[in-house]
Amino acid sequence: MGSTAATSTSDTSDEPRSQEASGSPAEEHAERRAFRAGLAVAGAALAACLALGLFGILGSDGGGAGTTEHRTRTAPVTYEVTGTGTADITYQSGSEAGTATVVSAATLPWRTTVQVPVGRDPIVSIVLGGQGGQARCALAIRGDHVQSATASGEFGRATCTGRLPEPS
Repeated sequence: MGSTAATSTSDTSDEPRSQEASGSPAEEHAERRAFRAGLAVAGAALAACLALGLFGILGSDGGGAGTTEHRTRTAPVTYEVTGTGTADITYQSGSEAGTATVVSAATLPWRTTVQVPVGRDPIVSIVLGGQGGQARCALAIRGDHVQSATASGEFGRATCTGRLPEPS
């Protein structure tokens, strides 16, 4: 009886592989081109995302060309309260929402200048404490005196208001 030679299933020979297993050189070239094209598209998409992100970060200060920014026109308003002692002061602040700012037990004399949005009428109100006294509020728009009023006595009150017109 003769011995039978074992056959190896691994391909260690120098023979080229069959075309079924690896594809033709033309197919391999097409696959490489498709892979490279996919990488190029992914790279372009990534670059576009980074560019948009940088534009959003760097362009958010309103200084970039082509950006639109909502700017509210404002005017300087000076509120002043003279007298002695303390008073609670409420005044129209510089917010677009028209919120008031309250200063409790402000030591007099007191003064502040804020930018008030055009269309919001500036107002300052004072309320004296239980100790009474006398205080005077004054309001100036764009440096021009508009109104003044005096509060006196226990819990005395005074209000100064004005109209904030468009600049001429």
